[in-house]
Amino acid sequence: MKPVLRVLLITVSLAILLSRVPPISAASPGIVVVNWGDTLHAIAARNGTTVEALVRANSLPNSNFIWAGQRLIIPSSSSAPANPAPVTSVYTVARGDTLATIAARFGTTVDALARANGLYNPNFIWTGQRLNVPGRSAPPAPQPGPAPANPPKPGNTAPAPTTGKWIDINISTQTITAFEGTTALKSVLVSTGLAWTPTPIGRYKVYLKVASQTMRGGSGASYYYLPGVPSVMYFTGAYAIHGTYWHRNFGKPMSHGCVNLTIEDAKWFYNWAEIGTPVVTHL
Repeated sequence: MKPVLRVLLITVSLAILLSRVPPISAASPGIVVVNWGDTLHAIAARNGTTVEALVRANSLPNSNFIWAGQRLIIPSSSSAPANPAPVTSVYTVARGDTLATIAARFGTTVDALARANGLYNPNFIWTGQRLNVPGRSAPPAPQPGPAPANPPKPGNTAPAPTTGKWIDINISTQTITAFEGTTALKSVLVSTGLAWTPTPIGRYKVYLKVASQTMRGGSGASYYYLPGVPSVMYFTGAYAIHGTYWHRNFGKPMSHGCVNLTIEDAKWFYNWAEIGTPVVTHL
């Protein structure tokens, strides 16, 4: 047989074989690409699945470790909560809200709200978040009363320094500010501790600086292993101000109690502050 004819026959045979391969089932997992600002909780809610299912399907080291551009497998809908409750209204979370107070306001339950919104942890909500409220219509919005003449200032009662360098961490506004006396030199967004792993409130001092280190802790879906965490400044116990490369959700609580900054901002604070610099954390 001539070589050209042999190649032609092989090509035709392969084409016939490939045409008989069954198409991929519609039930196969889909793929999403992580965008800036995405969290695993938000991706799970958008795709009708759970954080645990995403962690298992993608063999993730922990539920916080995703990055922009990453391709995630979305497991089949069988892993999503069964029989989600019908949604009849949407509520925007206000400062000071908890899932328990929202549930009481709408006459529903925390579990029902968590299921309707794909929440991995019922304590993880933030100001401005839009929540689906299952099976209820929205109650009338409360009317604000007159503001007190001298409203109390939230936070700890320890006075802030008035001289020298010091760092202010405002948990309510999710900001960190470098002060020289009473002059603010730099203020940026941060991510402090989640509701169930809060950042401690009080007056402390930077007692240890580490240029880079591995951080690990938690367990199960909350386990984390983060090598090369940069510009670490410990201010009390195991709580530190440090750079963060595994999320970009600054302005929202995200951490296990530490104060997360961008890598660039953390480097600035690390170079600016010395051992002994006061750190004031407050609401």
